[in-house]
Amino acid sequence: MGKTGKASKGSLKSALQAQQSRLEKKQKALQAAQVAEQKYAKKKDNGKSSANSTYASPRTTQQTMPFRPTDKVLLVGEGNFSFTLALVRLYQNEAAGGSGCTSRSVFMPPANITATAYDSDEGCYAKYPGAKEIVDEVRKSGVQVFFNVDATRLDKANPLKGKRFDKVIWNFPHAGKGITDQDRNILSNQLLVLAFLRSVVGVLAKGPIPTIFKPKKKRKTEDEDEDEDGDIDRKNDQGNEDESLPFSLPYTESEHREKTRGSVLITLRNVAPYTLWDVPKLAKKPPASATASTAPNPKYIQLRSFAFIRDAWPQYEHRMTKGERAHGTGTTGEGGEDRTWEFCLRDLRDS
Repeated sequence: MGKTGKASKGSLKSALQAQQSRLEKKQKALQAAQVAEQKYAKKKDNGKSSANSTYASPRTTQQTMPFRPTDKVLLVGEGNFSFTLALVRLYQNEAAGGSGCTSRSVFMPPANITATAYDSDEGCYAKYPGAKEIVDEVRKSGVQVFFNVDATRLDKANPLKGKRFDKVIWNFPHAGKGITDQDRNILSNQLLVLAFLRSVVGVLAKGPIPTIFKPKKKRKTEDEDEDEDGDIDRKNDQGNEDESLPFSLPYTESEHREKTRGSVLITLRNVAPYTLWDVPKLAKKPPASATASTAPNPKYIQLRSFAFIRDAWPQYEHRMTKGERAHGTGTTGEGGEDRTWEFCLRDLRDS
């Protein structure tokens, strides 16, 4: 039994490392192509007067609204609960008729939100200054807050027993083990994501695959792309196309009330080394289990991915897994963008 488990663990590590090697080669090729393109563009523009030069106007990006107002939402891995607070404040602002509101409801009421943290309450408050005040406020608004909830063992979390959610969100997951070797660090975080995707199955709502609507007569932009392997039907949207509003609404009014299969949303920096985790592939084509006793990972469908715009979420503050750093000078993941990937189970038999 022990030998079988050891061999299986080795095959998982080999599969993840082979996948990582392919990604690194792909990224290097992409970077080389970008450099060549930039050199060509510079050469082409050389000698032209500034009067004849044209500049692309800056693209105004709206935050894709990942929720429906009727959704039951589970947040895992909350640090100081500032994203929870952002959702509460957005709902309160809308209810009060604040700026950015539309004629239709956009945000879910706080009572629809369950927010969890891996730490104990004492550990959370010690690690993240101001967290206690945030937790007090969101609880008062109606949010359910639970501590000591491991996102990789949601099936063992007593506060979640018997509950199903329309959306389960983990923003910026990280194992936080402080591993300096990049390959081992990537492997540790891939195993974290795989465990989460395995454990979340039991709390996802059951139903038909959700249809993600896209704005009518609008071409796909860099901000929202669909799964290259996916076969999800896309429909036109009769919803919000007012670019003065901070959120774009991918759901029609009628779909707000439709019960669909629960989805998982994972947000990461869209730059190395996080891109080397290859979260979409871990979800859609997971490697074999590490041991014979570990259940195989279910397969997911990627519904969409979109930019996560931090400024669109008032009060949101990204916090490191290890908490505040008194003299932190880390530069990992600088540049690029934040991106959210949304998945749902391919086969309901896995749930």
